[in-house]
Amino acid sequence: MRTMIAMGLMLIFTLGYAVHSNTINSEYYGYSTSNEEVSANLIPENNTSAYWFFSTNSAITWINTTIEGGPEGSIIYVEAIGTDWYHTPSLGMPERDYSCKENIKDYSDIIETCVSSNFHEISIDDSNSLIGLVSLELPLGGLGYLQADSEIQAEEESEKLIIDNKHLITWKIQLRDESGSILENQGFSVHVNYTQHELISVEKFVLDPIQESIYSLATLIGCFALLIILPLMAYFSASYKEQNDEKVRLNTPEI
Repeated sequence: MRTMIAMGLMLIFTLGYAVHSNTINSEYYGYSTSNEEVSANLIPENNTSAYWFFSTNSAITWINTTIEGGPEGSIIYVEAIGTDWYHTPSLGMPERDYSCKENIKDYSDIIETCVSSNFHEISIDDSNSLIGLVSLELPLGGLGYLQADSEIQAEEESEKLIIDNKHLITWKIQLRDESGSILENQGFSVHVNYTQHELISVEKFVLDPIQESIYSLATLIGCFALLIILPLMAYFSASYKEQNDEKVRLNTPEI
Protein backbone atom coordinates (compact mmCIF):
# COMPACT_ATOMS: atom_id res chain seq x y z
CA MET A 1 0.00 0.00 0.00
CA ARG A 2 2.80 2.44 0.90
CA THR A 3 4.55 1.61 -2.37
CA MET A 4 1.39 2.35 -4.39
CA ILE A 5 0.86 5.68 -2.64
CA ALA A 6 4.51 6.68 -3.15
CA MET A 7 4.40 5.78 -6.85
CA GLY A 8 1.12 7.65 -7.26
CA LEU A 9 2.47 10.80 -5.64
CA MET A 10 5.60 10.64 -7.81
CA LEU A 11 3.41 10.27 -10.91
CA ILE A 12 1.26 13.24 -9.87
CA PHE A 13 4.21 15.59 -9.35
CA THR A 14 6.00 14.40 -12.51
CA LEU A 15 2.98 14.97 -14.74
CA GLY A 16 2.17 18.21 -12.94
CA TYR A 17 5.66 19.51 -13.65
CA ALA A 18 5.34 18.48 -17.30
CA VAL A 19 2.06 20.38 -17.68
CA HIS A 20 3.53 23.38 -15.89
CA SER A 21 6.60 23.42 -18.15
CA ASN A 22 4.57 23.12 -21.35
CA THR A 23 2.27 25.91 -20.19
CA ILE A 24 5.17 28.31 -19.68
CA ASN A 25 7.22 27.29 -22.74
CA SER A 26 4.39 27.26 -25.27
CA GLU A 27 5.44 27.47 -28.93
CA TYR A 28 2.03 28.70 -30.06
CA TYR A 29 1.26 32.30 -30.96
CA GLY A 30 -2.04 34.03 -31.48
CA TYR A 31 -2.43 36.61 -34.25
CA SER A 32 -5.25 39.14 -34.51
CA THR A 33 -6.61 40.53 -37.78
CA SER A 34 -8.83 43.51 -38.49
CA ASN A 35 -11.80 41.32 -39.55
CA GLU A 36 -13.40 44.45 -41.04
CA GLU A 37 -16.72 44.37 -42.84
CA VAL A 38 -16.74 46.56 -45.96
CA SER A 39 -19.65 47.61 -48.13
CA ALA A 40 -18.73 47.34 -51.81
CA ASN A 41 -19.10 50.33 -54.12
CA LEU A 42 -20.99 48.77 -57.01
CA ILE A 43 -20.63 50.12 -60.54
CA PRO A 44 -23.47 49.39 -63.00
CA GLU A 45 -22.43 47.93 -66.34
CA ASN A 46 -25.04 50.13 -68.01
CA ASN A 47 -28.32 51.84 -67.18
CA THR A 48 -30.58 49.07 -68.47
CA SER A 49 -29.13 45.70 -67.35
CA ALA A 50 -29.17 44.10 -63.89
CA TYR A 51 -25.40 43.84 -64.04
CA TRP A 52 -22.91 45.36 -61.60
CA PHE A 53 -19.22 44.95 -60.84
CA PHE A 54 -16.54 46.04 -58.36
CA SER A 55 -12.92 45.17 -57.53
CA THR A 56 -11.10 44.11 -54.37
CA ASN A 57 -7.40 43.82 -53.58
CA SER A 58 -7.33 42.51 -50.01
CA ALA A 59 -7.38 39.29 -47.99
CA ILE A 60 -11.06 38.32 -47.89
CA THR A 61 -13.05 35.65 -46.09
CA TRP A 62 -16.83 36.28 -46.19
CA ILE A 63 -18.69 37.85 -49.09
CA ASN A 64 -22.44 38.37 -49.02
CA THR A 65 -24.47 39.46 -52.06
CA THR A 66 -28.11 40.43 -51.51
CA ILE A 67 -30.63 41.49 -54.15
CA GLU A 68 -34.04 42.75 -53.07
CA GLY A 69 -37.03 43.11 -55.35
CA GLY A 70 -36.02 40.42 -57.83
CA PRO A 71 -38.85 38.62 -59.66
CA GLU A 72 -39.78 35.02 -58.88
CA GLY A 73 -37.65 32.45 -60.65
CA SER A 74 -34.73 34.84 -61.17
CA ILE A 75 -31.17 33.77 -60.37
CA ILE A 76 -28.44 35.65 -58.51
CA TYR A 77 -25.16 35.08 -60.35
CA VAL A 78 -21.82 36.12 -58.82
CA GLU A 79 -18.49 35.62 -60.59
CA ALA A 80 -14.96 36.31 -59.34
CA ILE A 81 -12.34 37.03 -61.99
CA GLY A 82 -8.96 36.26 -60.42
CA THR A 83 -9.66 33.44 -57.94
CA ASP A 84 -11.92 30.56 -57.04
CA TRP A 85 -14.16 30.82 -54.00
CA TYR A 86 -16.49 28.61 -52.00
CA HIS A 87 -20.25 28.37 -51.61
CA THR A 88 -22.99 26.09 -50.39
CA PRO A 89 -26.64 27.08 -49.76
CA SER A 90 -26.26 26.40 -46.01
CA LEU A 91 -23.20 28.63 -45.64
CA GLY A 92 -23.63 31.07 -42.76
CA MET A 93 -26.58 29.19 -41.23
CA PRO A 94 -25.56 27.99 -37.74
CA GLU A 95 -28.45 25.52 -37.53
CA ARG A 96 -27.27 23.65 -40.65
CA ASP A 97 -24.48 21.08 -40.89
CA TYR A 98 -21.90 21.76 -43.58
CA SER A 99 -18.15 21.90 -44.07
CA CYS A 100 -16.00 24.10 -46.25
CA LYS A 101 -12.72 22.67 -44.97
CA GLU A 102 -13.49 19.33 -46.61
CA ASN A 103 -14.56 20.44 -50.07
CA ILE A 104 -13.68 17.12 -51.68
CA LYS A 105 -16.53 15.37 -53.49
CA ASP A 106 -15.90 12.15 -51.52
CA TYR A 107 -17.43 13.82 -48.44
CA SER A 108 -20.63 14.93 -50.16
CA ASP A 109 -22.50 11.74 -49.18
CA ILE A 110 -21.66 12.31 -45.49
CA ILE A 111 -22.08 16.04 -45.01
CA GLU A 112 -22.93 19.06 -47.14
CA THR A 113 -19.66 20.48 -48.51
CA CYS A 114 -18.77 23.75 -50.18
CA VAL A 115 -18.19 23.87 -53.92
CA SER A 116 -15.06 25.61 -55.20
CA SER A 117 -15.53 27.61 -58.40
CA ASN A 118 -14.95 31.07 -59.82
CA PHE A 119 -18.74 31.60 -60.03
CA HIS A 120 -21.81 30.60 -58.02
CA GLU A 121 -25.53 31.16 -58.39
CA ILE A 122 -28.70 30.72 -56.37
CA SER A 123 -32.38 30.99 -57.17
CA ILE A 124 -34.03 33.97 -55.57
CA ASP A 125 -36.93 31.63 -54.71
CA ASP A 126 -34.57 29.84 -52.28
CA SER A 127 -32.80 32.94 -50.95
CA ASN A 128 -32.22 36.53 -51.95
CA SER A 129 -28.64 36.32 -50.57
CA LEU A 130 -25.66 34.43 -51.91
CA ILE A 131 -22.99 33.92 -49.21
CA GLY A 132 -19.49 32.72 -50.02
CA LEU A 133 -15.98 32.29 -48.62
CA VAL A 134 -12.90 33.43 -50.51
CA SER A 135 -10.16 32.15 -48.18
CA LEU A 136 -10.31 29.10 -45.92
CA GLU A 137 -6.90 29.84 -44.39
CA LEU A 138 -7.70 33.15 -42.71
CA PRO A 139 -9.38 33.17 -39.26
CA LEU A 140 -13.10 33.78 -39.72
CA GLY A 141 -13.39 35.40 -36.30
CA GLY A 142 -10.26 37.52 -36.62
CA LEU A 143 -8.14 35.45 -34.23
CA GLY A 144 -5.90 32.59 -35.33
CA TYR A 145 -3.05 30.52 -33.94
CA LEU A 146 0.17 29.13 -35.36
CA GLN A 147 3.27 27.34 -34.11
CA ALA A 148 6.63 29.10 -34.33
CA ASP A 149 10.07 29.06 -32.68
CA SER A 150 10.03 32.77 -31.84
CA GLU A 151 7.79 35.81 -31.89
CA ILE A 152 9.68 37.20 -34.89
CA GLN A 153 9.02 34.03 -36.87
CA ALA A 154 5.36 34.11 -35.81
CA GLU A 155 5.01 37.69 -37.05
CA GLU A 156 6.65 36.81 -40.35
CA GLU A 157 4.41 33.79 -40.90
CA SER A 158 1.29 35.74 -39.94
CA GLU A 159 2.17 38.53 -42.35
CA LYS A 160 2.93 35.99 -45.07
CA LEU A 161 -0.47 34.38 -44.51
CA ILE A 162 -2.20 37.72 -45.10
CA ILE A 163 -0.09 38.52 -48.16
CA ASP A 164 -0.62 35.08 -49.72
CA ASN A 165 -4.39 35.52 -49.45
CA LYS A 166 -4.47 38.97 -51.04
CA HIS A 167 -5.77 38.81 -54.59
CA LEU A 168 -6.85 41.38 -57.13
CA ILE A 169 -10.39 40.25 -57.91
CA THR A 170 -13.04 41.72 -60.16
CA TRP A 171 -16.51 40.72 -59.05
CA LYS A 172 -19.46 40.53 -61.43
CA ILE A 173 -23.02 40.45 -60.07
CA GLN A 174 -25.93 39.67 -62.36
CA LEU A 175 -29.62 38.95 -61.96
CA ARG A 176 -30.64 36.43 -64.61
CA ASP A 177 -33.81 34.73 -65.73
CA GLU A 178 -34.18 30.94 -65.84
CA SER A 179 -32.66 30.78 -69.32
CA GLY A 180 -29.51 32.59 -68.19
CA SER A 181 -30.23 35.95 -69.82
CA ILE A 182 -29.51 39.11 -67.84
CA LEU A 183 -32.69 40.85 -66.72
CA GLU A 184 -33.41 44.51 -67.22
CA ASN A 185 -32.66 46.68 -64.21
CA GLN A 186 -36.03 47.51 -62.73
CA GLY A 187 -34.71 49.37 -59.72
CA PHE A 188 -33.49 46.32 -57.83
CA SER A 189 -31.75 46.96 -54.52
CA VAL A 190 -28.29 45.36 -54.53
CA HIS A 191 -25.93 45.15 -51.54
CA VAL A 192 -22.54 43.44 -51.33
CA ASN A 193 -20.60 43.20 -48.08
CA TYR A 194 -17.26 41.46 -47.64
CA THR A 195 -14.87 40.90 -44.74
CA GLN A 196 -11.23 41.84 -45.21
CA HIS A 197 -8.25 41.10 -42.96
CA GLU A 198 -5.10 43.00 -42.08
CA LEU A 199 -2.63 41.85 -39.44
CA ILE A 200 -2.96 43.81 -36.18
CA SER A 201 -0.83 42.03 -33.59
CA VAL A 202 0.94 38.79 -32.69
CA GLU A 203 1.17 37.58 -29.10
CA LYS A 204 2.52 34.46 -27.47
CA PHE A 205 -0.19 32.07 -26.35
CA VAL A 206 0.10 31.96 -22.56
CA LEU A 207 -2.03 30.29 -19.92
CA ASP A 208 -1.98 30.98 -16.20
CA PRO A 209 0.62 28.39 -15.05
CA ILE A 210 -0.60 28.31 -11.44
CA GLN A 211 -4.22 27.80 -12.42
CA GLU A 212 -3.38 25.17 -15.03
CA SER A 213 -1.09 23.34 -12.59
CA ILE A 214 -3.86 23.26 -9.99
CA TYR A 215 -6.33 21.93 -12.55
CA SER A 216 -3.90 19.27 -13.76
CA LEU A 217 -2.98 18.18 -10.25
CA ALA A 218 -6.63 18.00 -9.24
CA THR A 219 -7.37 15.85 -12.29
CA LEU A 220 -4.45 13.54 -11.65
CA ILE A 221 -5.29 13.21 -7.97
CA GLY A 222 -8.88 12.40 -8.88
CA CYS A 223 -7.79 9.73 -11.36
CA PHE A 224 -5.31 8.29 -8.88
CA ALA A 225 -7.99 8.26 -6.16
CA LEU A 226 -10.29 6.25 -8.42
CA LEU A 227 -7.53 3.78 -9.12
CA ILE A 228 -6.90 3.38 -5.38
CA ILE A 229 -10.50 3.43 -4.14
CA LEU A 230 -11.80 0.63 -6.36
CA PRO A 231 -9.10 -1.92 -5.36
CA LEU A 232 -9.43 -0.87 -1.71
CA MET A 233 -13.21 -1.39 -1.83
CA ALA A 234 -12.67 -4.85 -3.28
CA TYR A 235 -9.98 -5.60 -0.69
CA PHE A 236 -12.06 -4.48 2.32
CA SER A 237 -15.17 -6.22 1.00
CA ALA A 238 -13.23 -9.47 0.65
CA SER A 239 -11.70 -9.03 4.13
CA TYR A 240 -15.09 -8.29 5.68
CA LYS A 241 -16.60 -11.35 4.04
CA GLU A 242 -13.70 -13.50 5.18
CA GLN A 243 -14.08 -12.28 8.77
CA ASN A 244 -17.82 -12.99 8.73
CA ASP A 245 -17.20 -16.45 7.31
CA GLU A 246 -14.65 -17.09 10.04
CA LYS A 247 -17.10 -15.96 12.76
CA VAL A 248 -19.80 -18.21 11.35
CA ARG A 249 -17.38 -21.13 11.23
CA LEU A 250 -16.30 -20.58 14.85
CA ASN A 251 -19.88 -20.25 16.13
CA THR A 252 -21.08 -23.32 14.33
CA PRO A 253 -20.99 -26.36 16.68
CA GLU A 254 -19.15 -29.37 15.45
CA ILE A 255 -21.32 -32.39 14.64
